[in-house]
Amino acid sequence: MYLGIEIGGTKLQLALGRGDGALAALWRGAVEPARGADGIRRQIVQAVPDLLQRAGLGRDELRGVAVGFGGPVDDTTRTVIKSHQIAGWDNFPLANWVGDLLGLPAVLGNDADVAGLGEATFGAGKGCSPVFYITLGSGIGGGLIVDGKIYRGAGKGAAEIGHLRIGLVREGQVRYLPLEQIASGWAIQEWARQEMARSRALHELWRSVQGDTPALTAEHVARAARAGQESAWAVLYLAWDALAEAICHVIALTAPRRIVIGGGVALMGEDLLFGPLRKLVAERVFKPFAADYAIVPAALGEEMVLHGALALARQRFGDGTGARSASKG
Repeated sequence: MYLGIEIGGTKLQLALGRGDGALAALWRGAVEPARGADGIRRQIVQAVPDLLQRAGLGRDELRGVAVGFGGPVDDTTRTVIKSHQIAGWDNFPLANWVGDLLGLPAVLGNDADVAGLGEATFGAGKGCSPVFYITLGSGIGGGLIVDGKIYRGAGKGAAEIGHLRIGLVREGQVRYLPLEQIASGWAIQEWARQEMARSRALHELWRSVQGDTPALTAEHVARAARAGQESAWAVLYLAWDALAEAICHVIALTAPRRIVIGGGVALMGEDLLFGPLRKLVAERVFKPFAADYAIVPAALGEEMVLHGALALARQRFGDGTGARSASKG
């Protein structure tokens, strides 16, 4: 049995399982950013005994632990490089900390990479290789899974699609911005706020938030677009056009069989996201690869990082030779 942990900016999850696509027990809690990394670590310390009790297991029945962390991590030092959301994580030796806490071999991964492994192993990418995973939420992350393994480049990450710079034409000028600043949930709401501030053209949105622009979210934009608001569609098109351009670069460089998209923004669904996005990609994709990929929604829901973490733990420690030293690097 293995322990999988997901540490995000708003959510903390722990699960027990064998890394076979089933969860034996699940613990989920909210993150309080004001309490910083210390607060999250205290939550983990308190959650592990509760989780084991729910599953009727002793700690000695665990063989390893894997963490999917919401930020870049260093494979060599087994540390968090930086968190853009929670103070106190920068350069923190997270794998060693959790390994020492539990007396287990531990492995640390980026959450998008780990989610990609979950989807490639048990979800929408099962049976395909390579699989490119995109998390489309408040930010944008990516993960490349080749033959069932996470591709990590030089060891500090890879497949960072959210940091691809995309040309954006606004008011007759071209600006090059990271994809995350154009097509993330945060970016979509910012584009909509700018439109509202300039002309109040998004009347449906304006009514939905009663004129309080700081309350506007990407969900409001989706709601207005679904109701037929052309200006809301224009905001989404701006985002999807940039996302399609980035995906075409991904296809040209990595030729994935399956592109899996998850995250909160992906919940906009077939009519608002996947249909228009597939059309935009098809119009400009590298033609020799046009018949070899599919763009699909993620299948594992909120537990995708946990499934990936358990699969990663099984890969690393499943042969029984993980040894206590694995938690020390």
